[in-house]
Amino acid sequence: MVKQRIYVSVVGFSDVERHALNTVFRLSEERELSYVPWIPLSAPGAHPPTMHAHVALVDGDSAEAVLAHAKELPKGQRLIWVGAGAPAHAWRVVGRPIQWAGILNDLDAVYAARQVDSGFLDLDVTSPAPLETPPDAPHLRALLVGPQPQEEAVFRARLALVGVLDIDVAQNTELALGLIGRQHYGCGVFNLDDHHIDVWSLARLFAQRNPQALTMGLSEHAGPLSPWWSRRRLRRDTERTGINSLVARPLNADELQRSLDLLR
Repeated sequence: MVKQRIYVSVVGFSDVERHALNTVFRLSEERELSYVPWIPLSAPGAHPPTMHAHVALVDGDSAEAVLAHAKELPKGQRLIWVGAGAPAHAWRVVGRPIQWAGILNDLDAVYAARQVDSGFLDLDVTSPAPLETPPDAPHLRALLVGPQPQEEAVFRARLALVGVLDIDVAQNTELALGLIGRQHYGCGVFNLDDHHIDVWSLARLFAQRNPQALTMGLSEHAGPLSPWWSRRRLRRDTERTGINSLVARPLNADELQRSLDLLR
């Protein structure tokens, strides 16, 4: 089957959100339908792959959003608006924190809408309405304890790709304890190198309360450059704690994805 591409014009967003979005774009290259950032012109005399992007993804809190709010969209372009104050012609409106799985669904729906416009599909996907999750779909929630900002962005994007939509983040012991006590989780990620958090006790409690969950530990001592005796001790401690997946820091994309694929 010929690979299809959806060109996306991105307006605004923080560095962390841009990083997560670029991860979504990069991972989509493995699919038959991929998403590509749209750049109008790359060099004098060059022609863009399309005269305009198929979809405009706009951060409603950015300064550039004022222009996107006022101007008329090119024919056939869909506007996905993130945040408050969406214009009437917005095709999808989503809130923060951004659920990247929802963005993926919206981008897929853009392709379906273009098929409708071309007469290839007889579906009503052109009206600005939120996409709903089927009531019987499994609902997974994840807890990230002590992640670095870049790691949090990576996990949000990667978890969205395996269907985990709700993600809680705790940067201190008290908040993590409260979340573990109130919520049930399908995945927990613990930064074992953060010595400001009682991460080992939290991981043990998490595993006890969520015995079927993927309980993941992150550590620099799990990598190949760490001494063998350090790696061995770390694995012994994680097994005793209830951690059933150990991933080295800095994160390796393939290793991380193999672990998260267990959630599918």
